[in-house]
Amino acid sequence: MTEEKAEQHDAGSRRLGALARFLDLGDTAFAVEFGTVIAPEINALVHRTAALLAAHPPEGMVETVPTFRSLLVHYDPRRTCAAALQESLAALDIGEARVEAPARVWRIPVLYGGEAGPDLGDVARATGLGEDEVIARHAGTVYRVYVQGFLPGFAYLGDLPAELDLPRLTSPRVRVPAGSVAIAQRMTGIYPVESPGGWRLIGHTPLRFFDPARAPPTLFTPGDGVRFVPAGPDEHAAIRAAVARGAHVPDCEASR
Repeated sequence: MTEEKAEQHDAGSRRLGALARFLDLGDTAFAVEFGTVIAPEINALVHRTAALLAAHPPEGMVETVPTFRSLLVHYDPRRTCAAALQESLAALDIGEARVEAPARVWRIPVLYGGEAGPDLGDVARATGLGEDEVIARHAGTVYRVYVQGFLPGFAYLGDLPAELDLPRLTSPRVRVPAGSVAIAQRMTGIYPVESPGGWRLIGHTPLRFFDPARAPPTLFTPGDGVRFVPAGPDEHAAIRAAVARGAHVPDCEASR
């Protein structure tokens, strides 16, 4: 599927079979692939299809898992087979799947550089920008939540400005602190818990992005917008203390 076709996906009502291809993945799953590039138009189709199947699950379907450009479909082989389920899905009218401005935009405070963002200087040198320019470009974009994965609450946010497009670290860190704000290629993200990681760390936020006691447990939802807001050390410390007390409410604004 070409990028040009991806841009036409939002033109109107379409049958799923005309927009995607099915790829068998063993005897209990297959992928519904909408394209070969990461693009908002394709991602909107993925999540639109996932929502329709969740609302009206076909016989034998167990669950779906959305990715950037495809939807993984798990099924029970005792109740259906791949051919029958794919035939049912191919006839599905997914209706409109337009890429619209996010209904809500999260404002995420970030302390950039220093111990909070140890790779900021390297990013500046690699891109030929000053550290302040890197911060301005990173904070000057409203990012789209494409998908969540890798860790509970880790959202892949795009699209990072092209001038900040850098590869992952050649040697990943064994420990990345929770709340680290990082970049890799055309994506940015926030590590929700301490973990290994190979993205470049440019800042830190004290907010929490995964709480199993919360409904839903993740702060972001695919299709949300995210804006990073530079914060000084005192503001960062104050927000961290409020979060620890359970007294901080994340800042979210309606965009439409």
